[in-house]
Amino acid sequence: MSKAEVQFPVPHPRETTDLFGHREAETALLSAYRSGRIPHAWLIGGAQGIGKATLAYRMARFVLAHRDPLSAAVQRADDLSVDPADPVARRVAAEAHGGLLVLQRTANDKGVMRTVITVDETRETITFFGSTAAAEGWRVCIVDTVDELNPNAANALLKTLEEPPRQSLFLLISHAPGRVLPTILSRGRRLPLRPLATVDVIKATSQATGVANNDPALRDAAEAAEGSVARALTLLGGDAVKLHQKTAALLSALPRVDPRELHALGDALGGSDKVALATFVDSIERWVGARMRTEDPNADLPRLARLAEVWEKIGRAARDTAEYNLERKPLVFSVFGMLAEATR
Repeated sequence: MSKAEVQFPVPHPRETTDLFGHREAETALLSAYRSGRIPHAWLIGGAQGIGKATLAYRMARFVLAHRDPLSAAVQRADDLSVDPADPVARRVAAEAHGGLLVLQRTANDKGVMRTVITVDETRETITFFGSTAAAEGWRVCIVDTVDELNPNAANALLKTLEEPPRQSLFLLISHAPGRVLPTILSRGRRLPLRPLATVDVIKATSQATGVANNDPALRDAAEAAEGSVARALTLLGGDAVKLHQKTAALLSALPRVDPRELHALGDALGGSDKVALATFVDSIERWVGARMRTEDPNADLPRLARLAEVWEKIGRAARDTAEYNLERKPLVFSVFGMLAEATR
């Protein structure tokens, strides 16, 4: 089996020191910081897997390593890079830096990952920003993602955003900025990220996996990844690219569905191949997400609402299928049945 046929883990953004693409966004953050008047909250938006969290952690490390925005080191910096050997970088990678709070989904008492970020977790920001240690310098909060805040959690976060403590920085990550509460949007600066160029996906994926830049499988995965490194890593596993292409073809035909093609797709998913299931779910969620990310005031809002509901149902069904190792073919028929109904 070649390198391009195995499943590669996706490096966590807190451990990723290099940023590919997004030079303009990085420059915007750096310029704002060294001006001494940086907005206290930023909404970093864009498709999944394109580097939003990587940029957020990169900014967090830089601020925590250079607490004085007017220092010579900050003023002459060309980017937000911090040496991986720096104590700040090591503590961030180890999730042990007292100046950084990360709000994200966690497991419940049974060890099952929650579908939302809860209000109790979000209230940690009050303690975090109110601690006496805050007087020592910057405190940074990364919300990964703001899309996953439940309504009570979103309101709890909003209260902190409305009265931000001194030297506080919120980096809010969103896969669908158009769905973020307007009240939260109004409290910070938007920083939209575009999908990466294929050449940048190739470079980043090669660095993460050790697969050569000119490996045909890597190039095929990068070209099908739609600017997402995370997706390219998923597509590198086995016949994932072909599976993605089959799924994309069925999606393009909606609301029409061909039962024979659905049977074939269900067979292609196999019985326990985690890469295949992840590729299928990723293809579906990206297709739905692309239609949800709209700021058109004339958009068909009822249809978008139906898609949003379907998106949540698909996520639950996929998690159940993976957790309990259920048959994949019923999932395929269920997903396309819901999508066909929502797109008519």
